[in-house]
Amino acid sequence: MPGRGTANGLHRSVFFTPSRGLRCETASRTALRVLLRFACSGLLGVTLVACKKAEPEPAPVAPVQVAPAIKGSIRVIVTADAVLYPREQANIVPKVTAPVRRFLVNRGDHVKQGQLLAELENRDLVAAAQESRGQFAQAESNYRSTAGAVVPEQVTKAQSDVAAARESLDAARKLLDNREQLFKEGALARKLVDEAQVAFAQAKAQYDTALQHMQALQSVGRDEQIKSAAGQVEAARGRYDATQAQVSYSQIRSPFAGVVTDRPLYPGEMATTGTPLMTVMDVSKIVARINMAGDQAKDVKVGNEATMTPSDGDMPVTGKVIVVSPASDPNSTTVQVWVQADNPGERLRAGQSVHVSIVAATIESATLIPTTAILPNAEGETIVLVVDDKNIAHEKVVEIGAREPAMVQVTSGVEPGERVITVGGVGLEDKSRVRVMKPGEKSTRDTEETKDTKETKDSKADGR
Repeated sequence: MPGRGTANGLHRSVFFTPSRGLRCETASRTALRVLLRFACSGLLGVTLVACKKAEPEPAPVAPVQVAPAIKGSIRVIVTADAVLYPREQANIVPKVTAPVRRFLVNRGDHVKQGQLLAELENRDLVAAAQESRGQFAQAESNYRSTAGAVVPEQVTKAQSDVAAARESLDAARKLLDNREQLFKEGALARKLVDEAQVAFAQAKAQYDTALQHMQALQSVGRDEQIKSAAGQVEAARGRYDATQAQVSYSQIRSPFAGVVTDRPLYPGEMATTGTPLMTVMDVSKIVARINMAGDQAKDVKVGNEATMTPSDGDMPVTGKVIVVSPASDPNSTTVQVWVQADNPGERLRAGQSVHVSIVAATIESATLIPTTAILPNAEGETIVLVVDDKNIAHEKVVEIGAREPAMVQVTSGVEPGERVITVGGVGLEDKSRVRVMKPGEKSTRDTEETKDTKETKDSKADGR
């Protein structure tokens, strides 16, 4: 079959035979099979590698520390913030208005009970006291003269009348007795006996009248004069005592032992009634006044032990509850509780803030776990992680009762003897496998943190 012409003008004839086409087709199929084999092998290898990577890796075992839940006693501790007050405090106010003559103490001085602290001008008061003392002495002298004077003339005459009437009465009685005897013997007439009886009755009446007159003179006259003199003495004594008190008011004394915390005036300035001249506090014992909620105060009683911790981090001091108010404040609905403690060295100051912990009660046979075992979950519940005998951690929701710094009471959720995770439970999921660490053993994370800390310190040292 003739071919077409080429570029060089020559014609080339190409002949296609059946046997040649068959050989070409066979070679092509062989090559395709080889390629398919390689492709399948590669795909199988990729599939095997992918399957191998998809196999789950074994979950890591978390190292933890555990502690058993135990039966024991725990204290019910009520905590609150408070402000300190002195045991006693007195804003000393003068009772008289006068200039300050002198001060005998300064702010910060320790004073004793009854010690003289200051003196006010008192010359006018001293003069008035001297005048009152003279009047009192005069009244006493008048009383002595009245009480020891001679009986007045009227009383003397009355006493004489009583004596004469008594003699007449005695004579009339003797005459009557004699005549009655003679009448019985028949030697005297009845008329004479009757006359003697009349005379005796008259004499007795005169005696009674004289006696009553004398008694009236004695009781009304002499007694009233003595009473009047005694009343003058008492009045003079009262005026004298009043002026003496005014003089004593010019001397300012400490009502109790303590320390002077304020002295706003200077010598020469006017001290007035109603304005404090100085302030004295007894801080040998300090009192924390707590405004406590009613549900907390219901368990607090007088005599409960307590601990005060200053807000500045100073050493805590121990004390006792001395006052639990029987009524709540109508505005804040709180109950005021006072805790008193010794203050050696006066380390604590009035007005300082403290944190108070009161042991309100002790619960016996309570289920206790370490405080570090308490954790929160995502739902806001309180949980613990309990480790079973296969070292699997189980999350349990618990209810908490009384708390102490190291232990806490569990009212439900955990039984005595169960092991709870105390270290390593943060971030640990429910039903995770754990490894219980031996006492004193440190976790890998703790070791790495210690190593990092050491390297940081070394690098800082090298930088210096």
